[in-house]
Amino acid sequence: MGYNFKNEKYLNLVMMSKINFLLPIFAFIGFISCKTSQSNHSSPETGTFKVAILYPNGEDKTFDMNYYEKKHMPMVAGFLGKNLKFYEIDRGIAGRTPNDKAPFVAIGYFYISDVAEYNKAIAQNRDAVINDFKNYTNIQPVVQISEIKQLVY
Repeated sequence: MGYNFKNEKYLNLVMMSKINFLLPIFAFIGFISCKTSQSNHSSPETGTFKVAILYPNGEDKTFDMNYYEKKHMPMVAGFLGKNLKFYEIDRGIAGRTPNDKAPFVAIGYFYISDVAEYNKAIAQNRDAVINDFKNYTNIQPVVQISEIKQLVY
């Protein structure tokens, strides 16, 4: 019995056509699953609560955005546990017009499921949160808790 090169070429051709057919399908499925997982983690839902921590701008106000991003917000997020859906950070760059100063240096947002659980977690870790302010700002933040009532995309 001799080796049949024709059969090997035919099998290689069949395998390559199957791979060429399946590869785009797998790529599409991977793309869709990535998009789906991203949207679940970065979009609020109606009925979700948003905690906004606003840092008013003004003379002699200081704010270390790097520390806030890398240390403070992750620390507080850790205190919130599973109640936290996700958080965001805004850096103020302008007011109503490009020449107006931003009314807020920064705004941090925590999107949560339960306000009572949020208040409990913050109360239990109040000293750590407040004592950390000196590491990134001299601004007394303003806090507002809101319920997300409507989303329009």
